[in-house]
Amino acid sequence: MGIRTFFTEAWRAAPFRTVPALITTAVLVVLLCLPTPEGLSDQGWQMLAIFLTTIVAIISKVMPIGVMALMSLVIVAFSKVTSNTSKGAVTDVLASMANPLIWLIVVAILISLGLKNTGLGRRLGMLFIAALGKRTIGIGYGLALCELLLAPVTPSNTARGGGIMHPIMKSIAVGFDSDPAKGTERKVGTYLALVNYHANPITSAMFLTATAPNPLVQSFVSKATGGAITLTWTSWALAMLMPGVVALLLMPLVIYLLAPPELKHTPDAVTMAKHELKTMGPLSTPEIVMLGTFILLLVLWANLPAMVFGPAFTLDPTAVALLGLFILVISGTVQWSQVLAEKSAWDTLIWFGALVMMAEQLNKLGVISWFSKLMENGIVSSGLPWEAAALVLVLVFALSHYAFASTTAHISAMMLAFLTVGLALVPAPYQGLFVLMMVAASAIMMTLTHYATGTSPIIFGSGYVTMGHWWGVGLVMCVVELLVFAVVGGLWWKALGYW
Repeated sequence: MGIRTFFTEAWRAAPFRTVPALITTAVLVVLLCLPTPEGLSDQGWQMLAIFLTTIVAIISKVMPIGVMALMSLVIVAFSKVTSNTSKGAVTDVLASMANPLIWLIVVAILISLGLKNTGLGRRLGMLFIAALGKRTIGIGYGLALCELLLAPVTPSNTARGGGIMHPIMKSIAVGFDSDPAKGTERKVGTYLALVNYHANPITSAMFLTATAPNPLVQSFVSKATGGAITLTWTSWALAMLMPGVVALLLMPLVIYLLAPPELKHTPDAVTMAKHELKTMGPLSTPEIVMLGTFILLLVLWANLPAMVFGPAFTLDPTAVALLGLFILVISGTVQWSQVLAEKSAWDTLIWFGALVMMAEQLNKLGVISWFSKLMENGIVSSGLPWEAAALVLVLVFALSHYAFASTTAHISAMMLAFLTVGLALVPAPYQGLFVLMMVAASAIMMTLTHYATGTSPIIFGSGYVTMGHWWGVGLVMCVVELLVFAVVGGLWWKALGYW
């Protein structure tokens, strides 16, 4: 083999997109060549350059996100930007892999395998449709309620909305001869696909374990407030309960107005769901095990033992998740081979761990405080009152998701800085309101685009919704849901004593 042939084949085999890869490399080189901004250490600037390059690489999809995370781990380790020694740099790089919050997400993704294996997720969907499916809007509410029921124990919102709920939605649409291939998608499919998707961001906002980035949000809130606001699984669920339920009840109705189905009455859906349930028969033993594990996890994550028997019985959420996975594996509900083969869980461990590591190092090296001070000075010099400043911060944070294809990347890049600036500008009595609006916005921003999160390309790819329609409905729903959280949530959080 000639040298030219060797390099040609090696170039073709490389798992990256050439133009985005060149742009990303140029970004890193340019940033490293620029002088260190005043107020930052050289290490802080280098860490920021690596972090920004990683974000650009993720947004432009140079390579799979796990590979990009591995790239950042290698660069940080070899640049020794966090430590003077190679051993210290590697220790810093891998430190976040032991983070219990990351393992909570990984283990809970593995637990969600049981919903697919046993068919319990599909059974729950059919039960709701049998109860509410006489009208198309009723099917929409059935899908939304099923999504809500699954949310606490499916931290992969992609697995929940795209892997469990979307096949149910699609089978219903096809059952009514609503098929993009036939040009009949607007019969019921467009409406149901939009409801299928827009239930996902709302439920993701409602539980700590409903989407992968939420523990990162939890960590940032605690850091920004100096521990004054620490959202446990229970306090997060309670805070988001009222605005989340109102948003979930309002969403199918708003979408009904924005994308009305051609077929309004669907009595056959009830018949179809009942037939499906009859075919499935009574609960199988694996379904009973999964349901029992589901209930046990909810009880322990809600810290009910500590409420009844005292603080000594407080359980760490990650320990609870490990118990749930062990029960499912030891009972044969989830096979160990499936655990080993679940690429999304182990991929999450790598890329999520890398982003958490870089976010922590940016904080340690003073980058977050430096950037926050710049933003604070800019807002102060503009003369905006604190109410307008808080509104601008929430809206800019949410709408900037147009530039991101990953909620984790977005949250890692911007949330801690925005929280820090907001808390410096908002008077102490109102800081809880601002913080909880930022928490809500971190999930609601997923409404905007067809690439906003892993769920969106799955549902968009089914062909029921055009890109223009998706973006238009997404913007309206983002504004509506932020208003719901601001008004209903604001009153609810006032009652709970957050402000």
